[in-house]
Amino acid sequence: MTVPAAGRGTTTVAPRAVRRIAERAAAEALPDGGSVIRGSAAVRGATARIAVGVRLPYPLRADEAAQRIRERAETRTAALTGLSVPRAEVRVDALSVAAPPPVPEAEPGPPGDEGGSGPRIRAQRRVPAAVLAAVGAAACGLLLVDVIAVRFGGAPAGWRTAVVDWAAAHGPADTAVRLAGVGAALVGAWLLGCALLPGLRRRLRMAAPAPEVRAALDRTAAARILRERALGVPGVVQARVSVRRRRARVRAGVGYGRLEEVRAEVVRVLGASLPELGLRRTPALRVRVRREPGRRTPETEVPEAADVPTVAGRPTAAVPWPTDVDRDGAEDGTQDGPRNSGEA
Repeated sequence: MTVPAAGRGTTTVAPRAVRRIAERAAAEALPDGGSVIRGSAAVRGATARIAVGVRLPYPLRADEAAQRIRERAETRTAALTGLSVPRAEVRVDALSVAAPPPVPEAEPGPPGDEGGSGPRIRAQRRVPAAVLAAVGAAACGLLLVDVIAVRFGGAPAGWRTAVVDWAAAHGPADTAVRLAGVGAALVGAWLLGCALLPGLRRRLRMAAPAPEVRAALDRTAAARILRERALGVPGVVQARVSVRRRRARVRAGVGYGRLEEVRAEVVRVLGASLPELGLRRTPALRVRVRREPGRRTPETEVPEAADVPTVAGRPTAAVPWPTDVDRDGAEDGTQDGPRNSGEA
């Protein structure tokens, strides 16, 4: 005797179980570095509605990842529960940035080297090479055409006879000949410099994980990063940063707070930020602070003349605040300017 289906009992899947199944199904479709934050489920009759909140790694196409997670959660939940899942909702609640790989410590190199082995990145100098090639090709082409014409019985070109006549009438003592020789020597020295010197003085060499990998950071970008970190220190309302190959100079204007405390915090923050730039040789840090004009100074604070520079995080002799414009900014990456009112 066969018992009808209605008389054999019913099976009920609790919303909590549906939620756990949906979370596990969504986790199966997550990319590396992603995680499920929370999930929810509602069961009504033979239909279940599920929603899952996830954390995705950055950078990633969020729409494509969410589509894969939604399809996996719908099909897997329906197969394991026997319920109909018309649509699953996927919410991207957060993004996570993977930690960068550890930068290998640079080994000390010989004097004049940037630290570590491997050649520096050299400037390609496409414009000088193209101009030199074009001028050489044009001169050689004109001379070759004239020589071929003479070999076939033609008369030499007028420009060649004019040059020969002028050279025969003027000797080394003439001013025009000397000036032409000086100009040719300068052009030759410039071309030798382009061929031998690596160039790219405005870029700082970065540490690379492998010998065949070479990377460089622009000084302006490094100065901008350090300036933003300095402006994040409480009390700093203005900052001027210049970054060279061996030194990073910071001039901070303090609007409130004790000068000694603000300077110590700037040194601590920037001292921790310099290794994060990933440079092969970490530049020495030099910090100067001063009270901004027009700011009220409490009697308990350090007077305005207490500007204490540091070199590589160690205090040195006090150096007065310079009254003229920093001339390093025209030569290397410099970022300065007042902090906006929202940050102050």
